[in-house]
Amino acid sequence: MTALRRRLLQQWFGRETGRLSLGSCLRPLAALYGILQGLDRRRRERLARTLPQPMAPVVVVGNFVVGGAGKTPTTIALVHALVQAGWRPGVVSRGYGRSTDAGMAVDADADPRQVGDEPLLIHHRTGVPVHVDRDRRRAALALLQSHPQVDVIVADDGLQHRQLRRDVEVVVFDERGLGNGRLLPAGPLRERPGAEPEPQMLVLYNHERASAAWPGAIASRRIGLAQPLDAWLRGRGEEVQPLSALRGRPLLALAGIAVPERFFAALEAAGLQIERLPLPDHHDYEGAPPWPEGTREIVTTEKDAVKLRRHAAGPTKSWVVGLDLALPADFTAALLGRLARATARNARQASKIP
Repeated sequence: MTALRRRLLQQWFGRETGRLSLGSCLRPLAALYGILQGLDRRRRERLARTLPQPMAPVVVVGNFVVGGAGKTPTTIALVHALVQAGWRPGVVSRGYGRSTDAGMAVDADADPRQVGDEPLLIHHRTGVPVHVDRDRRRAALALLQSHPQVDVIVADDGLQHRQLRRDVEVVVFDERGLGNGRLLPAGPLRERPGAEPEPQMLVLYNHERASAAWPGAIASRRIGLAQPLDAWLRGRGEEVQPLSALRGRPLLALAGIAVPERFFAALEAAGLQIERLPLPDHHDYEGAPPWPEGTREIVTTEKDAVKLRRHAAGPTKSWVVGLDLALPADFTAALLGRLARATARNARQASKIP
């Protein structure tokens, strides 16, 4: 992480110091960004009304700040809740950091460089159809064409992608809330939220308490069990160990996620003795492994694990530990109620088409 990036993050999520702080100097650019962002949003919303849209109801998962706020774990938790309630969901995503913008289906053997690490993780954890495309609307139509049994679309990280019509928006906040409340680049906001949630929004905090002014449900975040990388990649519940089994052993913890400290803190809270190795979000593991030669054991996230297949047979023992979300019952009930109403509304509209 460069010194400028560290300073910028401190301005966004810490406290500004000095009369001529970096955030203050960037306010004119933030004002320009706000104007352009508002114009682009209205353009995309108008475009959405003219383009073919999926007939299945759409749940968009997103946030207002740049970087991770727990959208992918939220998407996985939503898919599991929908399956348990009898729905047949599919997931669409841009697939951040892909080497191509071409739309494609995600399967178990997909190259994370082509489909993205997060879509591959979602498919691995849920088993539901996943389709990636820079245009989420196009991805949703392609997914429904290839999987007609799908009756609800979940869009991972699509809050600002207005070309896709949505019935429900799940807005995710982590402990950072809205940061300093300023738009990019003076602050972390992709867009400025209103004084209260819009009618189609459900607000979810994946922290122990609300970190913004909006009322919302509190999801509980919990660390999972440890599993050897090769067994995890096979998708089998083999050799799973409680984290307590790793206590007292020298472990190198690596995390190429937006907020690595969240993962490290959870491991230490479970009693593990770790050396921390934070990596850039969406780190590419195609070259030599980033851990020092001679490292005996590492523990890493599921998002990193999907990119570590080529290192699974190496001399270093790799453990995969997930961070999961448990959705509150009232939140799930509200989501299912809205989807039922959206399905009925779509059926009425379809019956009017000659």
